Amino acid sequence: MHREGYFKGLKDFRIYYQTWVPDDAIRAVLLVAHGFAEHSGRYGNLVNHFVPRGWAVYIPDHRGHGKSDGQRVQVDRFSDYVDDLRTMFDTVRKENPEKKVFLVGHSMGSAISLLFAARFQDELAGLVTSGGGINRPGETQPPRPAGQPLDTSFLSRDPQVIRAYVSDPLVYRGPIPARLGGMMSDVAAAAPLIKLPALVMAGDAVPDGARSRVLFESLASKDKTLKLYPGLRHEIFNEPEYPQVMADMAAWLDGRV
Repeated sequence: MHREGYFKGLKDFRIYYQTWVPDDAIRAVLLVAHGFAEHSGRYGNLVNHFVPRGWAVYIPDHRGHGKSDGQRVQVDRFSDYVDDLRTMFDTVRKENPEKKVFLVGHSMGSAISLLFAARFQDELAGLVTSGGGINRPGETQPPRPAGQPLDTSFLSRDPQVIRAYVSDPLVYRGPIPARLGGMMSDVAAAAPLIKLPALVMAGDAVPDGARSRVLFESLASKDKTLKLYPGLRHEIFNEPEYPQVMADMAAWLDGRV
């Protein structure tokens, strides 16, 4: 069953979300934080893999993204995303009081998820990051040119994925805010605070791979797994090899339900 709705986010923003629930009993829940410039509707491969296997999936559109309120991709504080995600989590918990909740964050959503987990990890069963990571101390990632649109070539090797991304009216294709990178500076400090089970996943053909290794090393979790995919780019859930990525993620989650 698919359902759409809105909830009142920080500063009374209307935050859109989607949820998919299996026809039979729910095993556990995935709460997904999507990446920069995109929206909840781009996770069909994840939904189609997990819902038939008994998982409920909840995905909100971040403020300024997709069908949610706000100037496109603009945010006052990065923690505003975390506060909205907390409201979404409270809905998930209310609707699934006895089920384990796993948080899945992709790209910018990985940063949001790490900050969320550092604050609320006692309420989560586990954390999965995709295409995220952090830099080593003293190391900086070359900044994306401010004022220019996001380069789509690093997303996926599948031309259909790129065409769908470029033609999607809910995907933001304008200039990248210059201040966005600096707003995520707290993420590196949050990683050593996280002790819950964690799966760190990334394509190794882009900087995500190296940055995910640093994240993996920084986590305080005793139960943590690093899964890197040679040749894959940023959106590992949308690469041609996504069935293997989904299977690896499912195997990890199944061991912790």
